[in-house]
Amino acid sequence: MRDVLPVLGRWYAAGVPFGLATVVQVSRSAPRDPGAAMAVGPDEEVVGSVSGGCVEGAVFELAQDVAADGEARLETFGYSDEDAFAVGLTCGGEITVLVRAVTPERDPGLGAVADSVAAGEPVTVATVTDGPAPRGAALAVWPDRTLGTLGASGLDAAVTADARGELALGATGLRHYGPEGQRREDSVSVFLQSFAPPPRMLVFGAIDYAAAVARIGDFLGYRVTVCDARPVFATPRRFPEGVEVVAEWPHRYLRDTTTDERTVICVLTHDPKFDVPLLTEALRRPAAYIGAMGSRRTHADRAARLAEAGLTERELSRLRSPVGLDLGARTPEEVAVSVAAEIVALRWGGSGAPLSATEGAVHPYRSP
Repeated sequence: MRDVLPVLGRWYAAGVPFGLATVVQVSRSAPRDPGAAMAVGPDEEVVGSVSGGCVEGAVFELAQDVAADGEARLETFGYSDEDAFAVGLTCGGEITVLVRAVTPERDPGLGAVADSVAAGEPVTVATVTDGPAPRGAALAVWPDRTLGTLGASGLDAAVTADARGELALGATGLRHYGPEGQRREDSVSVFLQSFAPPPRMLVFGAIDYAAAVARIGDFLGYRVTVCDARPVFATPRRFPEGVEVVAEWPHRYLRDTTTDERTVICVLTHDPKFDVPLLTEALRRPAAYIGAMGSRRTHADRAARLAEAGLTERELSRLRSPVGLDLGARTPEEVAVSVAAEIVALRWGGSGAPLSATEGAVHPYRSP
């Protein structure tokens, strides 16, 4: 959804109805996660995807119908062994898709949501998917305000409280309530989609490899900062547009920077006077990934220095060094792919092995 919001914002501002399909539930080997979205707008223009191609044709027609009649619909797509030509997921998974018509009258908050996401302001969108409440009704929830309604004040209040809790975690998924927001009932299904600010990628060392890593980090959706103590190298013109560049001693910058469990830290300096104080700080704070460039000899020397600095074995075990997966990479761009592959594998629990050499589902199992 984050990727298609800029286009949806333009359609919305023009006041033209469009059909918006959102994946609200998945199971087994589904190709896309909850929150994946596809929209059909003016002149049959399509943005986004809900399945990577399996059911897009059917969803396209459904979105056109919904945009025309305004009636939201909930459809489930799966694989049929009996009819291989049926519209479904060839991967064997199952997705449930909510398709609703969007106009400023039906969804008064979408424009503000698009603006908030573009500005990095956290917001959650709650949408009724099923039950005795208006299907497709939407409520936008910010930490300090709301816009829209799900049709009942009690339901709005309960969902607002939950949405703010989920927003703090960046969580997305279905929640269940009674018609007036009762916690012990589950007749109304509401999809909460959180738009937390993008995760941070902190790249230390303004070398050619850093430019390539910064570029692929931006492509993966991170807010990227490159930091180097040498002003002659830490210049914006050497890096992709939109990447923040800071001239500061790395450990000092990190010490004054907030990180969380989604933050990625890439140390490409491979110089002890930078590496040791920087990694001492990094390995003792929240982060999803901490990788350091260098040869195996450099890593052994670095690890010994860090142990001398007082880091424990548990803290040292968080360090991914030498950085990246073994792809045989040589150029800065190839090394950046190697680093990105390791980050993605660590995030989702991938093995890093070729899929042709593994067995079982391509996508991890998700319970219904």
